[in-house]
Amino acid sequence: MENNTTKTALVTGAASGLGFELALLLAKDAYKLVLIDIDLEKLETAKSDILKTYDTNIILMRKDLSLVNISQEIFEDLNNTPIDVIINNAGFGLFGTFNDTDWERQSQMLNLHVLTTTHLVKLLLPSMVERGYGKILNLSSLAAFQPGPMMALYYASKSYILSFSQAIANELKGTGVTVTALCPGPTKTSFQSTVSQDANENKISFNMASAKDVAAYGYKAMHNGRVVAIPGTFNKFLSILPRMLTRNRATKIVRKIQEKNRES
Repeated sequence: MENNTTKTALVTGAASGLGFELALLLAKDAYKLVLIDIDLEKLETAKSDILKTYDTNIILMRKDLSLVNISQEIFEDLNNTPIDVIINNAGFGLFGTFNDTDWERQSQMLNLHVLTTTHLVKLLLPSMVERGYGKILNLSSLAAFQPGPMMALYYASKSYILSFSQAIANELKGTGVTVTALCPGPTKTSFQSTVSQDANENKISFNMASAKDVAAYGYKAMHNGRVVAIPGTFNKFLSILPRMLTRNRATKIVRKIQEKNRES
């Protein structure tokens, strides 16, 4: 087993849900941690909970990851600390038609999912390649495999993360750096409460996974260097379903599911 006592992992959205569960797994394997989230109180609680079980060094950063150029700020705050693992977990959803949803919130989501994710990798990747070691886990979604009416930008941004991850994974072959896109289906996290004010819980609870199980699956896939990781047999089937239907039909089905799932 590799010696992780001198390795450092950076996790965004680490205060709860998948980010927290992934941070726990990293701490168990003796990684030093840089945990980033917008909620400092929850972040401090997460740190305390981790240290109850695992003895490791933890740095906390309170950052609004939806801000433009926040990755540069993080990079400068790291002060040349070598990062061996990047987990781009932070994200949120937005329910409603593209026409009716708030542009400020839409742009924040795009900044977070697309710009922050990409820029953070851009800034930290060169030193990984230079050292000949690195692991990157980008949180995509089962939503990445088809258009998503009523959550159009969320689905599109997750498709970007999947495509970006697959492309650079290919480019990085032979460098010692691997890239994994984790594409979970519905997962029990705080995600649902941020989708819309009137949608605090899933109406459709079928195929709902626990954050702990999804994190364990993604963590193993990252360490094995898998490029695309889809937890669950049924989710794997759903990921290929759009190829078996017409694009128009798949889009109509997704809209019906979204409307049923988030109806008041």
